[in-house]
Amino acid sequence: LLHKLMEAQPELFGKFLQHPDDYKIQIIYTQIDRRADNSPVFTDHTYRLNSKEYFYPASTVKLPTAMLALQRLNELNLKGLDKNTAMVHGADYKGQIEALNDPSSPNGFPSIEHYIKKILLVSDNDAFNRLYEFLGSKYINQQLHQKGYSDAQVIHRLERSLTEDENRHTNPVYFYDPKNNPIYKKPLEYDETIREKRTDFLGKAYMKNQIKVEGPMDFSTKNRLGLQSLHQIVKSVIFPQTIPASSRFGLTGSDYDFIRKYMSMYPPESSIPGYDTAAAWPAYCKFLLWGAEKGEKPSHIRVFNKVGDAYGFLIDAAYIVDFEKKVEFMLSAVIYCNKDGVLNDSQYDYDEIGFPFMKNLGELIYQHELKRKKAFQPNLVVLLRAIKKQ
Repeated sequence: LLHKLMEAQPELFGKFLQHPDDYKIQIIYTQIDRRADNSPVFTDHTYRLNSKEYFYPASTVKLPTAMLALQRLNELNLKGLDKNTAMVHGADYKGQIEALNDPSSPNGFPSIEHYIKKILLVSDNDAFNRLYEFLGSKYINQQLHQKGYSDAQVIHRLERSLTEDENRHTNPVYFYDPKNNPIYKKPLEYDETIREKRTDFLGKAYMKNQIKVEGPMDFSTKNRLGLQSLHQIVKSVIFPQTIPASSRFGLTGSDYDFIRKYMSMYPPESSIPGYDTAAAWPAYCKFLLWGAEKGEKPSHIRVFNKVGDAYGFLIDAAYIVDFEKKVEFMLSAVIYCNKDGVLNDSQYDYDEIGFPFMKNLGELIYQHELKRKKAFQPNLVVLLRAIKKQ
């Protein structure tokens, strides 16, 4: 179906269909039909989906990490410890950085809640790093594997050049009540896990210390999260009741509402933290359907998603809904935008290739959904409640 739909618009998708391997495109489109009781029925359509073809997942690893941070709080189940509790990071090992305050938060202190808001609104790297340090890579990967995401490897911080040893060590983290009394301490930890040997190589050359090195770049010690897993994680946020209990994240109803609200929020709608629309426009992290398009976006269309972009890859995994026209579908895609094949040179073709592809793909499926016959219209009141809540 995906091939047929793209083939009908050769001016937009012709070059991608002719050279799909060059662009490393993978797509998952899930149609959602409702039964009379509003329960969903899913029909998946894929294009070039290949779990063995590595792509760098970039910021998409932030979504499961954010969900695991909320899960961990629920597991600890300590009086006074919740997502709003003040949280500070120490630095007891080389490469570690303290985090003692956050001027953008309501009380000037970091918290799990505030870090997750930053992750979902603008894909903040430091916010992810702080949750990675709270959880530790051992917990993150054990939990994802137990939930069925066997391909997942979240094994390093983002936008920081650290050794494997430094990424295996995670900071001590302290939680305090409003009177500055300690509630909980997560000590300095080391992840001793013996990891599988990988052979993930990309590109034909790469830059290292401003010198071009011929030959593919080794990604075998970098994060990994396949598109199928990412798509399923987004589904677990929107439709947790359809996921086997053993594969669900340990979240409360309030946790789900919180995640859904900020997954779907446009950055200018947030006051705490607040963002300048010049730097974080409405569709700043909404690649599918909007691409890099600026300007106001209709509030009745919401994209519950997580994006990633790095090393020439653009990724977006989304549940897209039009509350007025009762349209809903899931769409996840990855595309490689690096014509010269050189990695780590910051010379990628996002604007020329990636963002237009993502925008056009989202619009293609949206228009298809507008015309698709459905026996029952979806009742979307739960999602509307999540958007308006908090």
